[in-house]
Amino acid sequence: MRGNIAQLMQQAQKMQENMQRMQEELAAMEVTGNAGGGMVSITLTGAKECRKVRIDPSVLSDPEMAEDLVAAAFNDAANKVDAASKEKMSSATAGMPLPPGMKLPF
Repeated sequence: MRGNIAQLMQQAQKMQENMQRMQEELAAMEVTGNAGGGMVSITLTGAKECRKVRIDPSVLSDPEMAEDLVAAAFNDAANKVDAASKEKMSSATAGMPLPPGMKLPF
């Protein structure tokens, strides 16, 4: 029984270390979302901080379209961050039996 608890504690510690490393990697990561066939692009960090916005000058003649494209490019980048985060976190918890629906970090 003691061996099982010690092994479980070691697995939990290793998972915590892996998750911390993954969170650091995610924060340093940058992704770019695009809209309008590349007319608008937005670069976000893994923490969803905006690093760069590029807008084709031709889009600026129609402010409503520019607003829509900026929103779409941001959403594209945010979805890419979420997908990368989910992928990295699943690899950090690999081999650790977690209950269904449990999300990490807590």
